[in-house]
Amino acid sequence: MSGSKERSIWVMQGNEACSVGAVAAGVNFFAGYPITPSSEIAEFMAKHLPLIGGRFIQMEDEIASMAAIIGASLAGARSMIATSGPGFSLMQENLGLACLAEIPCVIVNVQRAGPSTGLPTQPAQGDVMQARWGTHGDHAIIALAPATVLECIELTACCVSLSEQFRTPVVLLLDEVIGHMRESVEVPAQGAYRVHARPLPSDEQEDYQPFCGGCSGVPPMAHFGGPHRFHVTGLTHDERGFPTMVPEEVDKKIRGIVDKIELKADDLAMNEETMTDDCEVLLFSYGSSARVAKASVRTLRERGVKAGLLRVKTIWPFSGKRLRELAPQLRSIIVPEMNLGQLVTEVERAVAGAVPVRHFGRVDGHLFEPDQITDFVLEEIAS
Repeated sequence: MSGSKERSIWVMQGNEACSVGAVAAGVNFFAGYPITPSSEIAEFMAKHLPLIGGRFIQMEDEIASMAAIIGASLAGARSMIATSGPGFSLMQENLGLACLAEIPCVIVNVQRAGPSTGLPTQPAQGDVMQARWGTHGDHAIIALAPATVLECIELTACCVSLSEQFRTPVVLLLDEVIGHMRESVEVPAQGAYRVHARPLPSDEQEDYQPFCGGCSGVPPMAHFGGPHRFHVTGLTHDERGFPTMVPEEVDKKIRGIVDKIELKADDLAMNEETMTDDCEVLLFSYGSSARVAKASVRTLRERGVKAGLLRVKTIWPFSGKRLRELAPQLRSIIVPEMNLGQLVTEVERAVAGAVPVRHFGRVDGHLFEPDQITDFVLEEIAS
């Protein structure tokens, strides 16, 4: 993992690890506004980016911060922002702009209990559907969810790479538990991760069309200030970047920004499985909830229940492929989430009634305890 010969082992929290992963992946611009429980990310970037020639700027609010990373990305920077639920809400208008204008950037959301100001220092997983549908209109999004401090490094770097590869904003969905827990990790050197380079037009390309996706569906992206002149707008636009109301061009544009991601859902899926070979009861979870569910699986096995865990790291686009493969052997699927039912709806849609799906939610600002999940499963089996 590390780019240097000597191993560098640190004990760090998830928010710090997220920053380390960003730097290792080449992020060189960060704009943000402090908000609990994500502020350590901004603090780390403020200290370390100037040391490697990067730029940090604290903006007056979250919508301005989102605008700043969009502008930096257009100029060629690898840009990132970090926030929590209330700030994420304020970013949605400019997140929609980044989706439509196909501007690569990374948004880290360290989730806390809400709605509104909610519980600023307590965990939740209530922004899952906001990440997918928070900005209006038809669009697609990529969102990843780490469950360990090491994954905060690795998945942040992955977010940077995916944003450049697909020319799209990418969301990293932590929660307060993962953001503030501490584990020992091997720290990668700067530039240790291979990050996809955004597709660039050739210097000889005279008739540059900044929104013509070609066979890959991902348009080449020139840098502002370079030899290629192009237009960027939040209006629906043609392949040259100029506003259009021609139905065929509008349809092609919207389907293009959706299909380049949604058609790759199975390829983008990253999962971790525990004891799924012979399981009859499947726990489906993500983030810190999945850590607890994993402990519950071990307890259930000791009690004679053939339980297993499917932990998803890729939240969006949602791939139901593995669920459909496991469905014939299952008696039930249990979905523990720190919300009242968000990703469970995608699980239900994926299995399409082939397996009973039960949701187990918690919204009191506390993480599940293993016995709570174990008891819920046992009660479901008995009923």
